Amino acid sequence: MHNGCQTPEPEQPQTTHTRSLGVAGSIAKIFVSSPLAPLLLIVLIAAGILGLISTPRASNPQISVPMIDIFVGYPGHSPAEVSRMVSDPLERMMSELPGVRHVYSVSNRGESMVTVRFQVGKRMGPSLVEVYNKLAANMNRIPPGATHPLVRAKGINSVPFMTFTLWSKAVGPATLNEIARTALQHLKQVPETGESFIVHGPQEALTVDIHPERLAAYGITPQQVAQTIEASNAQTETGQTDVQNMQMRVVTGQFLRTPAEVRNLVVGVYDGEPVYLFQVAQVRLGPSDPHSLVTYYQKVGKNQPEVNGAPAVTIALAKIAGSNGVTVAHALIQKMHSLEGTVIPGNVHVSITRDNGKKANAKVDSLLFKLFVATAAVTLLILLALGWRAAAVVVITIPLILLITVFSAWLLGITINRVSLFGLIFSIGILVDDSIVIVENVYRRWLQEGSTSTETLIDAVREVGNPTILATFTVIAALLPMGFVGGMMGPYMAPIPVLGSVAMLFSLFTAFALAPWLILRFKPSLKSLERMHRSEHRQAAWLHKFYQNTLIPLIRRKFYGRLFLGGIVVAFFASLALFLIEWVPFTMLPHGNSSAFNVVINMPAGTAMPVTANVTAEVVQSLQGMKDVQALQSYVGTPEPYDFNGMVRHYYLRDKPWQAMIHVQLLSKAERSASSAALAVVARQRIMSIAMQHQAHIQVVQSPPGPPVLAPVVAEVYGPSAAIRDAVTRHVTQVFQQTENLTEVDNTLEAPHDYWHFHLNAIKAGMAGVRPSALNATLAMTLGGYKLGNFTPYGQNLAVPAVLQAPLALRSNVYSLAALPVPSVSYGAVPLYTLGHFDRRPAEQPIYQQDLKPVEYVTAGCKGRLDAPLYGMLEVENALTSYVAPDGHPLGIDWISIPSGTHATIKWGGAWTVTYKTFRDMGIAFAVAIILIYMLVVWEFGNFVIPAIIMVPIPLTLIGILPGHWLFGASFTATSMIGFIALAGIIVRNSILLVDYSQQRVAEGMPVMDALIEACATRTRPIVITALALMLGSAEIITSPIFRGMGISLLFGVMVSTVLTLLVIPLGCVSGRAAFCPAGMDLGDAPNGTGAALFPFAPEHLQVSLTPRESLTRSDIPASTPAQDTKRQDAGPLRMTLDMIGQDIRAFFLAIRKILAALWGQLWAWLLQRPATHNPPEWPDPHSPSGPINPNPGPTGRPPEPVKPTASQAESASQSDDGRQAPNVAQVPDAKATQPASRNKGRGIHLRSPSSPSKKED
Repeated sequence: MHNGCQTPEPEQPQTTHTRSLGVAGSIAKIFVSSPLAPLLLIVLIAAGILGLISTPRASNPQISVPMIDIFVGYPGHSPAEVSRMVSDPLERMMSELPGVRHVYSVSNRGESMVTVRFQVGKRMGPSLVEVYNKLAANMNRIPPGATHPLVRAKGINSVPFMTFTLWSKAVGPATLNEIARTALQHLKQVPETGESFIVHGPQEALTVDIHPERLAAYGITPQQVAQTIEASNAQTETGQTDVQNMQMRVVTGQFLRTPAEVRNLVVGVYDGEPVYLFQVAQVRLGPSDPHSLVTYYQKVGKNQPEVNGAPAVTIALAKIAGSNGVTVAHALIQKMHSLEGTVIPGNVHVSITRDNGKKANAKVDSLLFKLFVATAAVTLLILLALGWRAAAVVVITIPLILLITVFSAWLLGITINRVSLFGLIFSIGILVDDSIVIVENVYRRWLQEGSTSTETLIDAVREVGNPTILATFTVIAALLPMGFVGGMMGPYMAPIPVLGSVAMLFSLFTAFALAPWLILRFKPSLKSLERMHRSEHRQAAWLHKFYQNTLIPLIRRKFYGRLFLGGIVVAFFASLALFLIEWVPFTMLPHGNSSAFNVVINMPAGTAMPVTANVTAEVVQSLQGMKDVQALQSYVGTPEPYDFNGMVRHYYLRDKPWQAMIHVQLLSKAERSASSAALAVVARQRIMSIAMQHQAHIQVVQSPPGPPVLAPVVAEVYGPSAAIRDAVTRHVTQVFQQTENLTEVDNTLEAPHDYWHFHLNAIKAGMAGVRPSALNATLAMTLGGYKLGNFTPYGQNLAVPAVLQAPLALRSNVYSLAALPVPSVSYGAVPLYTLGHFDRRPAEQPIYQQDLKPVEYVTAGCKGRLDAPLYGMLEVENALTSYVAPDGHPLGIDWISIPSGTHATIKWGGAWTVTYKTFRDMGIAFAVAIILIYMLVVWEFGNFVIPAIIMVPIPLTLIGILPGHWLFGASFTATSMIGFIALAGIIVRNSILLVDYSQQRVAEGMPVMDALIEACATRTRPIVITALALMLGSAEIITSPIFRGMGISLLFGVMVSTVLTLLVIPLGCVSGRAAFCPAGMDLGDAPNGTGAALFPFAPEHLQVSLTPRESLTRSDIPASTPAQDTKRQDAGPLRMTLDMIGQDIRAFFLAIRKILAALWGQLWAWLLQRPATHNPPEWPDPHSPSGPINPNPGPTGRPPEPVKPTASQAESASQSDDGRQAPNVAQVPDAKATQPASRNKGRGIHLRSPSSPSKKED
C-alpha cells in the first residue's frame, strides 16, 4: 500500500494468475463457480425464514429493569418514627447490594415501603435472591413490633400484555368477580402465560354486622363473636383408631356452609339462656361494602351497543420471558371465546381492553411492508441506473441480507419490534452499496478486457475488495459504539447498532461470495455493456464540465474560495442557531400514536370513595364527548392493570379511596385522523375545569415513547429540614403553575386532612382491668373489616371471605360506638366510653427519601409548541433566580450532581435525567466512532492529513439535518442523534472513494487538479445512487412519529453532505496536497514536471486545457474589451460573483437533466427491447476486424509511446496568442501499466476514449 505521494518504480505488471487475490478475491474465487454458492443461498434463505417465524414479536424491546418493593408495617408509629426505625435501616441494607441503581422509600403512619431499583439489564432472579438473602441476614435490624418484610418483585415480565374486561347490565360486581375467577383458572391453562390477577369492585362476602348496643345488653364482646365463628368454621383430624383390623382417621368439626348456620351459632349465655348470633348481629351473604369500583363505558359503534357505567371486572395476564406475545395472545383469545356460553353466561359480555400481541403484530406487519416498499424503491433505482441485470442481483441480495439478519436477531435474543425493524429499514440504503460496487467494477473490467470471463470477474472483485472492506467497517465503527449507551435508552435503541452492524457484515460477505455468482448467472453481453458505457460517458462529460467550471475558480481565485468557505461556515453556525432561537426544539423522544391513554385522578387526601367516584364519572362523561373515543374503563380505589410506565410509577399501589384511573380506548388509526398525542391535549383541555372545580389533580398520561419516568418534568427538592423542604416545595409548585410551558402540576405533599385518635385513659383502663391490646382488637373488629377466614357457600367451589364489622351507619359516626363492650379481666366487659374519648388530629406528611436523602418531588407535564421538558425547566430556573429559601440561602439548582442537602436545593430529574445521560453517552459513542473511523482511514492511507480531510464532511451534515427538522416542524431527538452518528460512517465511505481514486490517478502521473476533477466526475454517479438509495429508505422512516428524527437526519443529511462532499473533499485535497501528492508537485504539474491535458481521457471534442480563466495568476487573465469593462464596472463585484454562481448552477442542473434523460432513454430502450433513441458518439465495435477495445495493447504489456508533436506543432503550442507560454498539453505516458495499483475502488464503467491511450487497471 502506498500513500499516494510517491511514484513507485516501473515494474512488469502481474497477471491475475500470479497476483495475490486478497480476502475478497479469494472468497469470490471459492464461490463464483462452485455449487456451494446456490446451496449457501438456499441455506441462508431457509435460516432467515426460520428466524422470521421463530423470533418473538413485540411492540418495543424488552428491557429488564428489576424493581423490588419491600413492605414493613410498624403499627401506631408516626412517619418520622417509621422512617428512623424501619426505612433508614432497610435503605442502608439495600444500598449495599451490588448493581443497585437507586433506593427509594416512603414512610407513612404505621407502614414503610422501600423500593430497590437495580441497574438496567440485571436479571430479576438473581436480584430477588440477593434481596432475600440481605433481609434474612439482617432481621435483627428490624425493630420489635414491626411486621415481617413483605417482598414484591416487579419487572418487564410482570406487566400484563393482555386484559379482558367482563361487564354486564344484569349481573352485579360480586357475581362478575366470581365468574372472572373461574375464567382465569381456564385461561391459565394456555401455555406460556405468566403472572395474572383480577381487578374488581365489591366482591362476594359473608358479612357479620355487629350492633354495639345489643352486644352491651347481653354482655358479649366482639372477641366472643369472632372466636365463636372461627371455632365453628373449622375441621381437623384429631387422630386415628383401629376398628376390626382397620385403621380409621378421626375427624372433628365442620365447615359452615350457609348463612343460616352462621346466624344460629351460640355466642354466649345470658340469664341461663343461649344468645344466638342473629340476636346481636346481622348476617348476610352478598356484595361487601364498596371500597373500590370498576365500571365500563362504551359508545355506540359497529357491532357494539352503548354502555354507560356497567359493573365490570378486568382479568389481566402477563406472558413468561422469551415467549411470543402474538401467539400467546391469539391462544388466550381463542380460549376466552370457548368459555363464552359455558363459564361465562350469555348476559355477561367480554371486551378486549388491551392486546399488546395484536398491537405488536400490526406494528411488525406495517414495518415489514415498509421494509418491502423501501427494498422495492431501491431496486427500482438500481434498475434505472444500472439495468435489470444489476437490479436482479440487488433484488436477491437485499432480502437475503435482511432475512439472515433476522435470524441473527433470533440467535442474539432480540425480538422483532419497531426499533429493530426501523434499524433494518435504515440499513437498506447502505446494504445495497457493496453489491453495487462489485457489479459496476465487474462490468467495467469486462468491457476493458473485451470478454466476460470468470477470471476477470474475480480480479474485479479483488480490485475493490480492500476499499469496500474499509468502507464497510467505517459504517460499523460509526454504529457499534451506540450499542454501549447506558440507562434504559441503551437497550431500547440497541437493536439499531447491533442489527445494523450485523447486516453490514452479511452485506460484505454477500457482495464477495454470492454477488459474483449472481453476476455470472445474469451476465450481460458486451454489446449491452457498450451501450451502458456510452450513456455513462455522456453523463461524465457533462459532469466534467460542471466540476471544471466549479472547482477551478474556487481554487484559483481566492475570493471565490473564501466566499465558498465562508458560506459553509455561515450555514453551519446558522443551522446550530436553530437550537438557540428554538425553531428546532430539543427533546428526548416525541410521543407516538398509540391506541389508548390513561387519566390519573388524585382527589385531596382523605376524600371518601363515593366522592371520588362521582368526580370520575364527570370526567368520563366529558371524555365520552370526543368522537375518537371508543370505550372507557374507570377504576376507583383500585389500580388498573398497569403497563411498563405504570410499573415504574408504581400505579399498582393506587388503592386509596381518593385515587382513581380511567383507561381511554381510541378508535383504530385507520378510523381516526388525529394522533393519540393530539387527542390527549384535547382531553386535557376538556377535564381542566372539572379538576379546578373539585380541587383535584388530574393528569392525562400517554404511553411514553422511550424509557418511563416519574413525570416529564421533575424537581427534586432537598433541604436540611422537613419544614424547609415543604416551604420550598410549595413555592416551586407555584412557579410551576405560572410557567407557560408546564401543565398538570402536582407534588408529593398531601392535602391537610385529619384522622380519629382514641385517647385511652390509662388509669381508668387499669382500674377496669382492660388491656390496651384488648381495646385495639375490639376497635379493629368493629371498624376495620376484621377477617374471620373463608366461607364456602353450599354448592360453590370458590370460597369467599367472612368479615366482622359494625354497620356502615355506625362506623361513619365514631360517637355511636360509645356503648361498645370491651373485654375486661375484672368485669367481663366495660363500655368503650368509660375508657377514654375520640379526638381529631392532623395527619402527618409522608416522608420520601431517595438514596438515603430526604426529598420532596414537584412534577409537571409539558404543553405548547415547545412540548419538551428542557424549555419549561429553563423558565422555572429563571423565575427562581431571586428566590431565597427559608434557611436564608439562595435556592440552589443542580442539573446533574446530587445536592449535599446542607442548603435548600432542587435537582432536575424526570425526562431530563434520561435525556442528559442518553445524549452524554451518545456523544461519547460519537467520539469513539470518530476515533475508530480515523484509525481505520489512517491505517489505510498511511498518514494523518488525508484521514482528516476525508472526515471533514461529517459535521457538515448538520447543515442539512437541522434545517430539515425545521422544515418538518420536528424536534431534534435521540433518534435524530442516531441518524447523525450513522451518517459519519456513510459520508466517510463516499470520501474514501473520492480520495482513493484521486490518489491512484496522481500515482499514474496525472496532475492533482485533473485527478480530483476526474474523481468527482467518475464517482458522482455511484455516490448519488447510494445517496438516493439511503434517502428512499429514510423516506419510509419519516412516517413514524418516534423515529421521524432519524429519518430526517438521514434524508437531509445525506442530501446536503453528498453535494458538499463532492466539493469540499477536492478542495481539502488541494489544501493538503503536501500529504496527497509528491513533494514539489503543483496543481497543474505531473510528477515528472511535464504538463498534461486536463482531461486526457475524454473524447476529442471534449478535450480541455487550462484556459486563462483557470490560470494561476491574475496577469494571465486575457484583456477584456472596453464595453465589457464598462458593463462589469457597472455591475459591481457582487453581481459578477452572482453571475458566476448562476452559470455554475445552470451547468449543474443541465448535467442532472442529461443524466436523467439518459436514464430514461435506457429504461425506455429496455422496455421496447431495442437500442436507445439517442445518437451516441461512434465507438469501436469489439467484434470489428480491429478487435475489441484493448486497454493494454501490445504483447509485452508495455504502455504505448506518447504521441510526439511535430516541430511546428510544438512551436505553435508553446506560445499562446499573446506570446505567453501556454500550458503543456503533451500526453503523459501511462504509468499505470508499469506499476501495480495498490487499490482500485472502481465503481461504474469508465474507459479511456479512443484518442487517448487506454490502460488496464489493477
